Amino acid sequence: MSANEQVLRYPIPNDRALDPPAEWAELRGRCPVAHVELPSGDRATLLTRYEDVRKVLADPRFTRQLTAPDAARLSAEGGGVFSSEMAQIIPDGGEEHQHWRRLVGKWFTAKRMSALRPSMARIAEELIDEMVERGAPGDLRAALGFPLPVYVICDMLGVPAADRDRFSYWSDTLLNLTRYGKAETEAAQAEFFQYMSEHVTAKRAEPGEDLLSELIAVGGPEDGGLSDVQILVTGMGLLVAGHETTANMIGKMVSMLLADRGRWERLLADPSLVRTAVEETLRLDANSGFGLPRYLPEETEVSGTTLPRGTTVVCSMAAANRDESAFEAAAEMDLSRSPNPHLAFGVGAHSCLGQSLARTELQVVLEVLLRRLPSLELAVPVEELERVEGLAVGGLRTVPVRW
Repeated sequence: MSANEQVLRYPIPNDRALDPPAEWAELRGRCPVAHVELPSGDRATLLTRYEDVRKVLADPRFTRQLTAPDAARLSAEGGGVFSSEMAQIIPDGGEEHQHWRRLVGKWFTAKRMSALRPSMARIAEELIDEMVERGAPGDLRAALGFPLPVYVICDMLGVPAADRDRFSYWSDTLLNLTRYGKAETEAAQAEFFQYMSEHVTAKRAEPGEDLLSELIAVGGPEDGGLSDVQILVTGMGLLVAGHETTANMIGKMVSMLLADRGRWERLLADPSLVRTAVEETLRLDANSGFGLPRYLPEETEVSGTTLPRGTTVVCSMAAANRDESAFEAAAEMDLSRSPNPHLAFGVGAHSCLGQSLARTELQVVLEVLLRRLPSLELAVPVEELERVEGLAVGGLRTVPVRW
């Protein structure tokens, strides 16, 4: 397959919910720098090898800012979380971006996450109680996967619990590039913006023990802090980023562990494996969504191929995470794999700010499920699990379980 005779459509279609498309291994082996056509019809370059993906993601020159005139559009509508005006408000590179990360990152330290564990476990217990009360079979995605991260991030932002459902909807419109029309997306984003604006104003008048109150307390840009609109967009961004990704991952993680009963039994026998099991499901997640787009403002060489300035690159972390040159028995799930330097959270200056939050949520959910529902099993054959349609974040439509 020479680079110019065939252009792959991207995302690569895949019927099986938990397995990777066959094309990944072929691309890694024979065409690690591949030409692809995005849903918008624009061309981009797809990277699937571990070293290449790592190199591009770790290079601070390459950002997700896809607003350059020659950057590829991801979807024909041109909307979505990667290219909205909101993405411009938080600085995307250089010293300003690092400053923003330092201010916000204080909230996502491992120490803070440890302190949140008891409240996360309590939320998980309550949600499982409600699911059990409704009776089997239940949908683990709707009953536990989706509400838990929203409740946790709402607590961190000091947002009233009563508003959680609206957040779920707003978040979905920002992240799903195909499910909503332009008018509906814009209306939802305007409502979300208005809500957060009022919320920040209220926090300024009456600060609480939450992330937004602390960001306000630092002061404005002249005091080394953020402007009001940056605080507002940070709140929106954390809510969106912290919601759908982890929500979907909870469902996928449990499905992957229940797909082979032996895995679940092994965790029941040795719960100390929860931490490494979570990392291994993150590495083997074949349905993680679009991958990370990066814009190259200057010519770059990757795997011996020269990529011209203005190229839009899509880094498939999920394909890279199955690269045999980086992981022994890369296609196998090893619940005790350590070290596990997977790229699920990216790497370098733009690695996922909330990764310690996501890891903690996933670990807590798994610990509580193993303790509360040891007999948990999938209520349908693995082959019947269906993927969510939509581009930015991959997930399962439902995760039917019984216990």
